[in-house]
Amino acid sequence: MDLLLALRNALRYFPPEIQKKLVLEFAEELRLYGHIYMYRFFPDIEMRAYPIKDYPCKTKSAAAIMLMIMNNLDPSVAQFPQELVTYGGNGQVFSNWAQFWLVMQYLSEMTEEQTLVMYSGHPLGLFPSHRYAPRLIITNGMVIPNYSTRDEYEKMFALGVTMYGQMTAGSYCYIGPQGIVHGTVLTVLNAGRRYLKAEDLSGKVFVTSGLGGMSGAQAKAAVIAGCVGIIAEVDEAALLKRYKQGWLMEISNNLDHCIARLRDARKNKIALSLGYHGNVVDLWERLVYELDTTGELLVDLGSDQTSCHNPFSGGYYPVQLGFEEAKQLLSTNPGKFRTMVQESLRRHVAAINRLADKGMFFWDYGNAFLLEAQRAGADVEKKGGNKTEFRYPSYVQHIMGDIFSLGFGPFRWVCTSGDPQDLATTDSIAMSVLEDSIRRGVSTSVKQQYHDNIRWIREAGRHSLVVGSQARILYSDQRGRVSIAVAINRAISEGRIKAPVVLSRDHHDVSGTDSPYRETSNIYDGSAFCADMAVQNFVGDAFRGATWVALHNGGGVGWGEVINGGFGLVLDGSTEAEERAKMMLSWDVSNGVARRCWSGNDYAYETICQAMKENVMLKVTLPQKVADEDILEQALQS
Repeated sequence: MDLLLALRNALRYFPPEIQKKLVLEFAEELRLYGHIYMYRFFPDIEMRAYPIKDYPCKTKSAAAIMLMIMNNLDPSVAQFPQELVTYGGNGQVFSNWAQFWLVMQYLSEMTEEQTLVMYSGHPLGLFPSHRYAPRLIITNGMVIPNYSTRDEYEKMFALGVTMYGQMTAGSYCYIGPQGIVHGTVLTVLNAGRRYLKAEDLSGKVFVTSGLGGMSGAQAKAAVIAGCVGIIAEVDEAALLKRYKQGWLMEISNNLDHCIARLRDARKNKIALSLGYHGNVVDLWERLVYELDTTGELLVDLGSDQTSCHNPFSGGYYPVQLGFEEAKQLLSTNPGKFRTMVQESLRRHVAAINRLADKGMFFWDYGNAFLLEAQRAGADVEKKGGNKTEFRYPSYVQHIMGDIFSLGFGPFRWVCTSGDPQDLATTDSIAMSVLEDSIRRGVSTSVKQQYHDNIRWIREAGRHSLVVGSQARILYSDQRGRVSIAVAINRAISEGRIKAPVVLSRDHHDVSGTDSPYRETSNIYDGSAFCADMAVQNFVGDAFRGATWVALHNGGGVGWGEVINGGFGLVLDGSTEAEERAKMMLSWDVSNGVARRCWSGNDYAYETICQAMKENVMLKVTLPQKVADEDILEQALQS
């Protein structure tokens, strides 16, 4: 890495008269952290989502973006706020604090005829545009494919020329762990239906790991789903944060105690979230020991949410060492740390395999766990499987993939007034819309998803899910999203909601992400490694009315493994906002359903056919099935 170039790049943000004062500080940061964060410029303000009226902007759109940025950096929301990391270990909002200040300045000056352009955290500038164009265009990590490797990323990140935005970190759309709570609730409920043939999960045990920015949701999700959740976490600070938030009911560093509590909760069918302060490999191996000594399988469902997209830089800690000892080794001998991580992954998988052989159901949560385990030499091969298949399915392949094909995904909104009453009003609107859709008639599959989401909204208030901005998430299809958006916009117009509402979604959605080991892992026509869908979604949202759009390399499974994008759309009660929402949200869902339809998914085929009946403007190329498989064999033989 060119140290002089990294320093020169950082100094570009500052006038010559202060560069001499800054360069020594920046050199020290580069030496200590491998990156220049510009800590000197860390804001001396309470970082949080303020009511939209408090932001000094010329447009509501710019003020809404400011609010979303500050929410992503709120210490109660962000994982490492001083490093501008919102979640996932290294998912950043910006690359350094100079960029934060520049962006806020540009947003305060922006008019409805300008667009702010962002290059991997760097604000290129405000450019002339028009009122129907996005106010903000974001790209993160758009590296030429042959250079999109981890080693090249480390070099370019150190130089300050690219950035890992995860998904909603770099697109300013994170709403705290509520988003992943909901997704995890749906995943666990549907896993119970698929694997255990159970609607009621009381007394069922779910074992997993991680209580960080995203994975912290697992504790709350287990309780909402009604099961016994045992979650391992090596970082005591992360564990205590979730406990103090009330998302984790109990904590223990004693495996004997954990097993005793598991047995009691399982026997008495008590919903429980128990955080084990220790390495998840120790927990899995203890469950194997219990199986071997008592013959009792104590776990029904299993997964993992360590940050395996970044396993050798602190995303996964080896079982052989304590947390502090492992951090020290990472700093002093990263090569040895890497070797120990891979050894730990092999042990990790070996324990899971033993339990799975006896009837436990395990799935990969899209964090690249099985991919990294395979690279480490663990026994995860699926005999006869293709490149995206392992011994265990990803949660998209077996659990959520068909839900995506129906058009359902993580739709969300933020009430910019900051008033909980506005959020309660939107909750009521969303439930009414879904209930009305059921009354008007939907398929059995869609009806089940609507019921799950109505239950989710009813439970949301009781479980104190809001962290940071007044936000809500639910899984909805195209009809639901458009109807909810229109109803919320009209409520703003009528004064029932006091300020604009920002619509968004996770990039992990029907159309937003091309990721062969996660979102598109159930695409079997050979196109799982193609990224046309995510790029087309980004472009299509931009000219159909989005307030801002983002396109990222990386997110979820890691750098170079995925292309994904997202959007923000400000509803202000106007007729124009309603038309934007109808047009943009329809495309934002139908793009991905059509792609899944073309790849041969039956649910997506049925969804598209129904949409084409209801909307004469929608015309989709439908795949034709091969009527006689014998002609394929004959062609090969000839």
